[in-house]
Amino acid sequence: MHSTKTSVASLFERLLDPASRPNPYPIYEQMLEIPVAQLDENYFLVSTYHEILFLLHDPSVGKDQRKSKIPVEGLRDVAKQWILFLDPPEHDRLRRLVMHQFTPERITGMQGRVADTVTQLLNAQRDQKQFDLVDAFSYPLPVTVICELLGVPREDETRFHAWADMLTYGLDPALAMDPGITKAFEEISQYMSQLIAERRMHPRDDLATGLALGNDPAGRMDDETLISTMILLLLAGHETTVNLITNSMLTLLRHPQELQKLRDHPERVHLVIEEVLRYDPPVQFATRFALTDMTLHGVTIPQGSGLRLMFAAGDRDPRCFAHPNEFDPDRPDNRHFGFGNGVHYCVGAPLARIEVQVALTELSRRLIQPRLVVDPPPYRANAVLRGPQHLPIAFDRMEA
Repeated sequence: MHSTKTSVASLFERLLDPASRPNPYPIYEQMLEIPVAQLDENYFLVSTYHEILFLLHDPSVGKDQRKSKIPVEGLRDVAKQWILFLDPPEHDRLRRLVMHQFTPERITGMQGRVADTVTQLLNAQRDQKQFDLVDAFSYPLPVTVICELLGVPREDETRFHAWADMLTYGLDPALAMDPGITKAFEEISQYMSQLIAERRMHPRDDLATGLALGNDPAGRMDDETLISTMILLLLAGHETTVNLITNSMLTLLRHPQELQKLRDHPERVHLVIEEVLRYDPPVQFATRFALTDMTLHGVTIPQGSGLRLMFAAGDRDPRCFAHPNEFDPDRPDNRHFGFGNGVHYCVGAPLARIEVQVALTELSRRLIQPRLVVDPPPYRANAVLRGPQHLPIAFDRMEA
């Protein structure tokens, strides 16, 4: 047991090292050899597909760290009202209130706005022969969309960009104790408080107004929860989508035959997105907590222990996916963890899919002979929300 614990701990330590960010998948492949193992005195690591899937649907596993034996610090402490960190029934109540405003009609109604934004962003680069996909496209697209949906002024983006970067550090075990997290949360909370007060005075057709005035029969959120929820929607509404667009384009540029197929057959875009969500997901692992003593794959996990669910390993588990290290948009039955699973399945998944579908269709159509300038590109430090910090792309010309 000691040697297993040591080897798993060293693998996890290597995974958190920024030097592993360009290609963590050999580490995940090694983790698959040990489906469940103790990581340290507080945490267990779970890497195989079926074990992860079981835990995501097991009611004796939760997300509220306050129910664990592990002291609550960092982001989970300051953002304790995030739906992301709550268990049923409170999670279910708040999620219902969000979904009452975040309706399918509202989401599909954004498709035209997404298409217009994609066109504007690409037209701005029309006379160039090279641009940074992240700065010029992958970041501004979802930020513009979520700002419009929530009712957050787009001109305030520079302010919450810094807050968002700091708060997402809190999801990475290696960065979670950065003292700037609390300050960033306080500042963005004050910002959201002012926005909510303004919407109550002057209602608009946006999510901020809908949540602030609350017309769900189940009631409405108190102000602390409302502020926290608005912050979460703003962050979650763009952070993972930035990575998904960028990871998708990086993967396609490394597989030019698939890029050409997409250009010739744009209806394949949904197959490409689902495979990227498996092959190079924007969220690489997540944390849960054991609410009771449990045994999994022969390993005893005491109540209150933390569980590191390694989505990116499970999505390349050869027991579930043939040739798991190959990028194959035509693979059948692609049941990945790209948007999670179970009660915490990503609320924004339908919106993200719309954004990425439009983005990839237009990028593949309009960029002639696109190619990577550097490979691998530089990556952000975050091991959980993994994606390139920049992705310079060169091309011969851009179609209208």
